[in-house]
Amino acid sequence: MYKPITLKDIAIALDLSPSTVSRALRDTYDISKKTKKLVNDYATLVNYQSNPMAAGLRSKKSKSIGIVVPDLANSFFSQAISGIESIAEKEGYHTIISQTKDSYHKEIEVINHMANRYVDGLIITMSSETTEYTHLQQMHKSGLPIVFFDRIVDEINTYKVVCNNFESCYKATMQLIENGKKNIAFLANAPQLSITKERIGGYKAAMTDQIISCHAEMIKFCPSGGSDYEEVELAIKQLMALDERPDAIFVAGDRLSMACLRAVKNLDIKSDELSIIGFSNVDIIDLLETPISHIRQRAFEMGQISMTMLLKIIEAKYPINDFDTKVIDADIFWVEHLSV
Repeated sequence: MYKPITLKDIAIALDLSPSTVSRALRDTYDISKKTKKLVNDYATLVNYQSNPMAAGLRSKKSKSIGIVVPDLANSFFSQAISGIESIAEKEGYHTIISQTKDSYHKEIEVINHMANRYVDGLIITMSSETTEYTHLQQMHKSGLPIVFFDRIVDEINTYKVVCNNFESCYKATMQLIENGKKNIAFLANAPQLSITKERIGGYKAAMTDQIISCHAEMIKFCPSGGSDYEEVELAIKQLMALDERPDAIFVAGDRLSMACLRAVKNLDIKSDELSIIGFSNVDIIDLLETPISHIRQRAFEMGQISMTMLLKIIEAKYPINDFDTKVIDADIFWVEHLSV
């Protein structure tokens, strides 16, 4: 059975005290260069690996952070995680990543598990099923550092990182209107999510500013966020069955956009009948058989900022009470044949 080399083993081999070996490996000022070289050379020879759990007990830090997202297959979330890890790695932190599959109960299970693993903090975006936040409020009250990104919780006072959802949707809707579209439908995620409220707000504001009626039947909610294809197809069928059919659809979610495209194709709806713009961070979207105009969030940057904010809380010498929300611009890409 494998037995890892310990500080004590090195101390015995070199006839030094364990504390001297420890200080030499940590490069402290009170150990001579000769002793440091002796210890480090031998540690390399025997493939010594430091024990992060023991170090964590001394510093009261595990040097690990938890990341909780709804769906790892979603390009936006995977890109945000890459941003988080790019900062975490530089600062010597490891990441523990879990997905909730948009389940409220799974979210509670995952967060409790991470807290019991003694993570130093959490970066989280909410699942679409979550409508109350007691589990997070309790963790936050107990002192666990938490940063929200994308789908945030207003009721918890901490750092948050979001896309400029309202402005992006306002601009995109205005562009559709300028391109001659008047009956613009809106396909959204779960209604209680912060991103849904902000994106619908931008859409409605643009319609109002252009004195275009915004009818309730033109807004459809898909709480599964695109993971349930039948839900999305039904919403498209209902929209296309209206007396005044939409001439454009604004799709307010990454995975929702892909499901909408699939439904439009399966229902044999032509691009000259229906223009589509949707949120999407899929790298190959311009290679699709029917490319769509899309809003791309700066996910990697959002991840980097989220991790930087979490480190501010973790490493603060005094409690932080003054938090802010960082709003990141998004980029809008128009496909020529869908913009007329």
